[in-house]
Amino acid sequence: MKVILQKDVKDLGKVGDLVSVSEGFARNFLFPRKLALEATEKRVKEFEHLNRVAEAKKIKANSDRQLILNKISGVTLNFKMAAGDSDRLFGTVTTTDISRALEKQGFSVDRRDILLDEPIKILGQHKAVIKYSEGLQASIAIAVERA
Repeated sequence: MKVILQKDVKDLGKVGDLVSVSEGFARNFLFPRKLALEATEKRVKEFEHLNRVAEAKKIKANSDRQLILNKISGVTLNFKMAAGDSDRLFGTVTTTDISRALEKQGFSVDRRDILLDEPIKILGQHKAVIKYSEGLQASIAIAVERA
């Protein structure tokens, strides 16, 4: 029996996959748990259409993100923070701080998309990478000065 998966099923497939399973497995496990639907001709066409729409949205979102990354690339953020005698900060510059600074400049970047090699705890120049999925990334410079 052919079914269309509604949710990811371990060792079977991912959402939207058309898979062949035994009738008993479908009736006793997949259908009662709403993990799959029987693959009628209408449902197959509907899922193909939804997949095409989702793919188009994904391509548009990636192009939008690429435009944002092109604008962000090369931006330098300046932070003024209190530091001790050995140039160590009394605190750290976090991804949340970087996200807020980018927002002030007009870029909306989630803190989870910002990658730091190590926490910024000393004065000086540092680098951060803004990374979206599928290899979209940009580098920004971070300058930390004594307040």
